[in-house]
Amino acid sequence: MAACGDANDSGPGDDAVQAISCEYPADGNPAKAVDPPSTTDVKNAGAASATIHLTAGDIEIALDRATTPCTVNSFESLAQQGYFDDTACHRLVDQGIFVLQCGDPSGTGMGGPGYSFADETNASMKYPAGTVAMANAGPDTNGSQFFLVYADTDLPPQYTVFGTMDQAGIDVVGGIAAQGVAAEDQTSPIAEALITSVTLG
Repeated sequence: MAACGDANDSGPGDDAVQAISCEYPADGNPAKAVDPPSTTDVKNAGAASATIHLTAGDIEIALDRATTPCTVNSFESLAQQGYFDDTACHRLVDQGIFVLQCGDPSGTGMGGPGYSFADETNASMKYPAGTVAMANAGPDTNGSQFFLVYADTDLPPQYTVFGTMDQAGIDVVGGIAAQGVAAEDQTSPIAEALITSVTLG
């Protein structure tokens, strides 16, 4: 996990929380104007959550700061800046693997935030229903795109798992998936899958 490094403790009596550093090097042009996240004083403990407000329903996510602090830091920064607002989830896979992919304002599957960051993975990572993980184009190419797993999926542990959905969220994504993919491209969900906003806490 080259993107993260331990720094000094955040304060006396709070040994569980440390201020760590993360790296977000520039990588291409942003699909939507956004500032890169802070690279210092990144929390690596403590509860964190987000709600993805989709036209099909809300998806509540418990974010894993302890295992994936740099990923969560980036996701929170993008959400706070409205990067995901009015963004369509552009890719649905309903055979072999079961995921809805989101986070690209361009809707092409090629867009990102103009920076990248390293994987925060380990060999034991699995992708059961409810998993929220980063999409990538190879090692250490994380940006803004992520996927929501709505049924147990077998993938190699190459995608950073940074959160989990509850059953209600799984049901929302499953409802979108049940309507299938568009005949024209065999990728776009038929059902509307528009993120209106993402709120934190």
